[in-house]
Amino acid sequence: MMGHTHALTGAVAWLAVAPGLAALPYLQESSRFVEVGIMAGALTPAELIAGALVCAGAAMLPDLDHPSATIAQTFGPVTWALSKAVAWISGGHRGATHSLVFAVAVGAGAHVLATRYPLGRDILVVLMIGLALRAIGIGIPGKRLASALVNIGLTVGLYAVFRSLEVGYAWLGLAIGVGSLVHVVGDCCTEKGCPVLWPLRQRWVLPYKIGLKTGRAFEQKILAPILSLAVVGLLYLRLAPM
Repeated sequence: MMGHTHALTGAVAWLAVAPGLAALPYLQESSRFVEVGIMAGALTPAELIAGALVCAGAAMLPDLDHPSATIAQTFGPVTWALSKAVAWISGGHRGATHSLVFAVAVGAGAHVLATRYPLGRDILVVLMIGLALRAIGIGIPGKRLASALVNIGLTVGLYAVFRSLEVGYAWLGLAIGVGSLVHVVGDCCTEKGCPVLWPLRQRWVLPYKIGLKTGRAFEQKILAPILSLAVVGLLYLRLAPM
């Protein structure tokens, strides 16, 4: 699947599952229920939106094994070199990074950052927001430098807003893990599939023998608009006053 499709599915997944995940005991510490008048077991609106952006960015992480992918080009030579290293370690594109092991590992790592290393947590959040904006095409068509500046400005602005609203990040590990897992599921819907149970090499394709072709008309003209509408609809559903 293409980058914007992965990002949109990540946002949809978070908006769909976040209310249920928020009921987990350790997540409740991230929301200021008493101050904002939200019942226990719910995320604040700012946390919900921040989570959607982070999950959308995380839905790009498995493609770090592809030097030509959007994520590898996001921060120039740095991410390109990192992508080359990851591709070599993971066995090439759609290798170890496209598996349950990877999704669990990056989710666990993000949770450690969220609970023990505030600076690392904040850097990860900023990177995920910037990656999400890049993936969905925020920028100026045909202007790479201008688009990068727009992306940076919006990323910093959004992070500043979340910081001013005192967004908690106890949910960060789940958002990163869910985003990565959604990417794997999405690529399992393409004709090449993924080694979901890596290190086993067998590739899974869903639905069976009906793999989608990446970048074709269905993905760009039908699937992407549907996912965009789903994001808007879920945001309205979650944020609209009861």
